[in-house]
Amino acid sequence: MKSLFIMGSAGSGKTAMAVGLALKFKQEGLKVSYFKPVGVAVTAGKADEDAVLMKEILNMDAPLETIVPTNASPFYLSRGNRQAEMLQTIEEAFHQLSAHSDLVIVDSAIFPHIMGTIGLDAPSLAAKLKSSAIYLINVKNDYSLDQAVFFNKYIQYSGVPVIGNLFTHVPRPILAKIEGVYKPLLNENGFVTLGIIPKITELTAPSVAQVYEVLGGELLTGEKHLDLLVEDIMVGAMTIESALAFLRRTNNKVFITGGDRADMALAALETSTSAIILTGGLYPDVKVISRAVEKDVPVILVHYDTYTTIEKLSELSGRITPADQGSIHKALENVEKYCDWQTILKSLG
Repeated sequence: MKSLFIMGSAGSGKTAMAVGLALKFKQEGLKVSYFKPVGVAVTAGKADEDAVLMKEILNMDAPLETIVPTNASPFYLSRGNRQAEMLQTIEEAFHQLSAHSDLVIVDSAIFPHIMGTIGLDAPSLAAKLKSSAIYLINVKNDYSLDQAVFFNKYIQYSGVPVIGNLFTHVPRPILAKIEGVYKPLLNENGFVTLGIIPKITELTAPSVAQVYEVLGGELLTGEKHLDLLVEDIMVGAMTIESALAFLRRTNNKVFITGGDRADMALAALETSTSAIILTGGLYPDVKVISRAVEKDVPVILVHYDTYTTIEKLSELSGRITPADQGSIHKALENVEKYCDWQTILKSLG
């Protein structure tokens, strides 16, 4: 039995990569399982969504509690150092899954450094589970490559073989820079590039429902239109005179403005807008509600200020669900077309 640990920061496409590789390796005749040792802390009665997805598409018999045996939250240390207990739970669950698998795809937590204080970060767990690793790089600027090299070195230092790196969600304008600058620099540091995967809206754009889930608040309109995709986020920090020209630059956006800025909300509703977020807990003018209903645009009222709202949305990315066959197929297609999956499989032996 072999295991492949997929690492990367939030928004790097770990779930899509897990889906694509799992399905591809399954096509190659392997019995593949999915394992997420550290999930996101969930509300009562709500399972980890990645586990639900992978359990279904791989037809896994294991219960969700085995697929995701532990959870972390930003306050996990409040219960003290439970490293020994959690590690035992993780190792027992992993051995149960691996006993009936040719390959286990292991998914890291939302960030690879999560639980590093108690030695349960992704590289440390990969070492304990004797996994090989691939690292996903979601390039935002040159610092993204610095981060990738830093983590690659730390993964190796932890005793984990690094098969290679994949650049994910790459916008077309920076493809040439990745090929001509980042890829050679990564190679100079001793690390392989396994693929450059372009940005695909179906896999990167979250839905309004996900925005609402992250922010909470009060849904004032548009309950039946939460499946709309969000391709950009804009903030209404301009004068009304310049608003329309600014708003027409981007389609399918979430527009964030204060609840007392009816003029800005109404201007946004005259352009391609997936949702309006009103900050500050201020209820809007009835004209905004009426126009949003006419346009079938959800309006979400939150009690955060604008900065906090943007911060909460900063790590939001698309999510694949079991019913979303189009995105599942696209994830497999991306692996087949842009990822050197043969090298990954060969490296795993």
